[in-house]
Amino acid sequence: MQSNAAALSEFMPANEPAFREYPSKLFVETTSRCNLNCVMCMKQNGDGSRAKDGDLDLATFSELEPALPNLEALVLNGVGEPLLNTRLEHFISRAKKLMPAGSWIGFQSNGLLLSHLRAVSLLNAGVDRVCLSMDGVDATTFSSIRSGSQLVDLEHALNALGAAKAACHRPDMEIGVEFVVMRDNLAQLPAALSWAAEFGVSFALVSHLHPFDEPHLKQCSYDLCSDEAITLYQSWKSKADLKGIDIRRYFEILWSYHKSEQERRVIDFVAAMKADANQRGITLDLKRLFAMDMVQIHESQGIFEEAAQVARRTGIELRLPEIARREKRGCSFVEKGSAFVSWDGGMHPCYHLWHSCRSYANGWQHPVHPWVFGNVKDRGVLDIWNSPAFRRYRENVVRHDYPSCAECNTSPCDLVQAERFDQDCYVNTEPCGSCLWSSGVFRCLD
Repeated sequence: MQSNAAALSEFMPANEPAFREYPSKLFVETTSRCNLNCVMCMKQNGDGSRAKDGDLDLATFSELEPALPNLEALVLNGVGEPLLNTRLEHFISRAKKLMPAGSWIGFQSNGLLLSHLRAVSLLNAGVDRVCLSMDGVDATTFSSIRSGSQLVDLEHALNALGAAKAACHRPDMEIGVEFVVMRDNLAQLPAALSWAAEFGVSFALVSHLHPFDEPHLKQCSYDLCSDEAITLYQSWKSKADLKGIDIRRYFEILWSYHKSEQERRVIDFVAAMKADANQRGITLDLKRLFAMDMVQIHESQGIFEEAAQVARRTGIELRLPEIARREKRGCSFVEKGSAFVSWDGGMHPCYHLWHSCRSYANGWQHPVHPWVFGNVKDRGVLDIWNSPAFRRYRENVVRHDYPSCAECNTSPCDLVQAERFDQDCYVNTEPCGSCLWSSGVFRCLD
């Protein structure tokens, strides 16, 4: 009989990025400080448990150098504004000397400090991609979301980067924008892309709002039902409508002792739908499906399609999020061999687990605390990466054998709402079941 270790080895080949002896991508937080007060940021919606702010220093960055010769990408941002760290150019130029040909270095920024002089300095250091935050093309919407900034500031930053590309003879350097979709700004997405294209933007990242405060839930434009669940439900609802059966009455009549013939047809029809879903491996959250806002879904689909048309016309490489959760989850962050290093040197498994916050992404409060596998100031970066605990974490994540808390009928349960996560209902010690990054709802520069 094949041993568990041998079976695991076959399932997870060593040449896969997550299981190489070195990370393929590093996301390094140059600072946790910021010069804006964006309404949707975790920094403005903390629970008081977040650690003090600070900047990445030269000594800590030097501890990352053993990993640089094998990196495909180095992304120099975290919860703060990278341009606040005056050592940013040093990090870029040093990494550029050590990273292999074909790799890239980039960061996301609000652009407020991106003067012409700073843009030239960054391009001379060797930066390959700069992605600027843009959450609206209307000046009022932009400033209301990004408190402390105006649309004209973004215009100046884009002009500075465009001029620096010419002055530094760097036509290969890519300028991008990130758009965080909310109900208030969703309709502006196509126009925002057209506006950005005029300034030489070559790529655009679109992500849904990650609600860190309960009032932000009403701004979320994604649906917590999965794509396959919605498709199956819509198919069965169409059949029911043709037969004159209102399946949305299901919970109203479920526990009724005396059911009419029509009511029994509702129960039987839903039972058949649930059996079909079970056979296909699709989880149905009936209460959410019955209450689903199809008008909002169709509106989002229409606007995303219009945005895609703009992108094709202008030559922008557009990355859109899912409108509804992807049933077939996959953690591209872990699968691509990525790791996150915070400004103080702590090494974390992903974006989701690098700072304390209160997440409402699943519609209910979920305490999130950072996972740290070691500090690069105390242990080598490759030593931490190859440690049994970190490797075991990646192995478990890649299996994707964890629950989907968003569609669970018993959510939120005590396991995921515990102040300190211990295990989920599958007895996993990784809190991946409650993470929506793997469902394609949230995106970042990667």
